[in-house]
Amino acid sequence: MGTAPRYNVLVTGGGGYIGSHVVLALLDAGHRVAVIDNLATGFRWAIPPEARFWAGDIADRNLVAHIIQEHEIEAIMHFAGSVVVPESVLDPLKYYRNNTINSASLLECAIGSGVRHFIFSSSAAVYGIPDRNPVTEDIAARPVNPYGASKLMTEMMLADAAAAHDVNFCALRYFNVAGADPGCRAGQSTVGATHLMKVAIEAACGKRPELVVFGNDYNTPDGTGVRDYIHVTDLASAHLAALHALVADPKSSSILNCGYGRGYSVLEVIEAVERVTGVRVPHRIAARRLGDPPALVADNGRILSRLDWKPQFTEIETMVAHAMAWERSQARRNQT
Repeated sequence: MGTAPRYNVLVTGGGGYIGSHVVLALLDAGHRVAVIDNLATGFRWAIPPEARFWAGDIADRNLVAHIIQEHEIEAIMHFAGSVVVPESVLDPLKYYRNNTINSASLLECAIGSGVRHFIFSSSAAVYGIPDRNPVTEDIAARPVNPYGASKLMTEMMLADAAAAHDVNFCALRYFNVAGADPGCRAGQSTVGATHLMKVAIEAACGKRPELVVFGNDYNTPDGTGVRDYIHVTDLASAHLAALHALVADPKSSSILNCGYGRGYSVLEVIEAVERVTGVRVPHRIAARRLGDPPALVADNGRILSRLDWKPQFTEIETMVAHAMAWERSQARRNQT
């Protein structure tokens, strides 16, 4: 049996939550990894020493071109950007700059430097408030906030670039990412993070006074919003599977939902955290947030059929347990 092929991969935003897990997955699989991150929201300590790190911005074309040339980059996995939906409403131009304009600069530099494969961190926010669930990739994308719009614009640029140039792409539309590396090598570390499971665990640990449930009058089983949660390690493995698919068929590009096809309400997530931790999660009900869909659940048939991807951590309790283990490891780190 021959050894699996190894690729030179540039990861943008590799110090962030999802990017750091993908860097670990790439290194575990034997790939050679370079990371560029301006560390505005990422962490230097989250990038393993086996990856070559460059402190800088993806808008710096000279730096990006230098990295691509020096490391003979064959594929780019692009995570750098801004991700907080409410902030995007208050500061839309920041999101169009960071998520769209800078992505255009990165893509142009990649194509000019001969990179042939591009994997993009997209979002289920492109769907807005869908008419039905689960959502397929073929339904109309109607984002309701600048964050979702900025991601959709980048998907459109990728499709046009792939039609015009010798490059193919995979845009992975994430649903709600949760959990942490099972070995506690990485996890969600952002101060003031808005991920529901992270907030619930911090409330259980006393790091937050309470969790706010935005709306309990939706047309859902318990009145609270329903979301599809995907373990961050399974999401990382989807990126590797996407890379292999792009290399295997250089003429093929894909847009794929990343989820499990199962939704959990806000109250169900709170209950799962309470079951796993044995601690009550203090919470209160508040008014709905503008633009929040009642439910957003992935139809994941396309990713299961197109990629060699088999998720391993689909139980909500597993996601909570890994996220809680990470939270405790961080607490120990901060005490030393």
